[in-house]
Amino acid sequence: MSFELKYSEYKSRVDRYLVEAIQQTKPDSLYKPLKYVLAGGGKRIRPVLVLLSCEVVGGNIDDALHASAGIEILHNFTLVHDDIMDNADARRGRPTVHTRWDSNVAILVGDELLALAYNILLKTSSPRIREIASVFTDGVVEVCEGQAYDKQFETRAAVSVDDYLLMIRKKTGKMVAVSTEIGALVGNGSQDELAALRTYGELVGRAFQVQDDLLDVIGDEKKFGKTIGGDLKEGKKTFLLLEALRRSNGKDKKLLQMLIKNGGAAKGKIREFRRIYETSGAIDAARDFVGRDIVQAKGELQKLRPSAARDMLSWFTDMLLHRTY
Repeated sequence: MSFELKYSEYKSRVDRYLVEAIQQTKPDSLYKPLKYVLAGGGKRIRPVLVLLSCEVVGGNIDDALHASAGIEILHNFTLVHDDIMDNADARRGRPTVHTRWDSNVAILVGDELLALAYNILLKTSSPRIREIASVFTDGVVEVCEGQAYDKQFETRAAVSVDDYLLMIRKKTGKMVAVSTEIGALVGNGSQDELAALRTYGELVGRAFQVQDDLLDVIGDEKKFGKTIGGDLKEGKKTFLLLEALRRSNGKDKKLLQMLIKNGGAAKGKIREFRRIYETSGAIDAARDFVGRDIVQAKGELQKLRPSAARDMLSWFTDMLLHRTY
C-alpha cells in the first residue's frame, strides 16, 4: 500500500470514529453546529500523527483511536474559538460557526468540544493514561498561552521574529508535539522515543505554521479554504511581516510600519505587500526556515527504529513541506 493510500485510510478511520462517537442530537442548537464543525474535513494531521507515532514505537493503532479522535476534537475547539477572536468568516471553505449561527453558539460549541475531547481521550485503555491526560492538559494550557500572545501582538508595536516563534511554538507546535507524544505513550514507547517524537512534533508544528503564513500570501484561495491575504488585511504579525520589516528600508519599511499602525492593509494593497515580501527576501527566508525545521524533524525520526511507520512519518513530513494549500 502506498503512503498516500495509507494516509487516506488512517484519515478515514478518524472521520468514521468522529461520526459514530457523537450520537447526541438534543439540544439541536448545540449539536447541529458541533457536528457541522467536525464534518468540515481538513487534513486530520494531528490524529494521523497520533496513530503513526503509536505505530512507530511498536504499538497497535486500534489502541490509539480514542486518543487520536480526542486530539482532533480538541484542535477543532481551538479553531472555533480562534475564529471568533479573529473575526474570521470562513474556515475550510465554509462559513465559520459564529458567522453561520452567532458568537454565543460558537462559544458554547467550543466549550462542548473541549469537554468531549477529554471524554473521548479518557476512553483510551493504557497503563500510562495519567501521563497521557497530563500531556493533553499541558497542551490545552500552552495553546491558550499561545493564543494570548497572538492577541497581545495585535496591539503591541514592537514584536520580534523570536517573539513570534515563541507564540507559534505554543499555539501550533505544542499541539503537534502533544499528538506525537501521546501516540508514543499509547504505544508504550521508551523515554528516548518519547523525546524524539516530541521534538519532531514541535519542529513539524512550527514549520507547518510558517508554511501557513506563506500560503496566506502565495497560496491558491480555492484550495486554501481561506481568503488569500487575510493576514495582511488583519495586520497579523506573521513571520513574513516581521522578517520583511527587519530586512526592509526606505519606502518599503514605511509602508510596513503603516500597515502595523493602521491594523491591516486595504484589499487593493495586498499585491504591493506581496512584492515587498518578495523583494526583501522574506518569502525566501520563510521557505528556508521551513526547510531547516523539516530537515531537523526528519533527523529526530532517525533516532527511532527503522520501520514502515518511520518511513511513513518521513513521507508525511515531506508532504506537509510541499503542500500548496
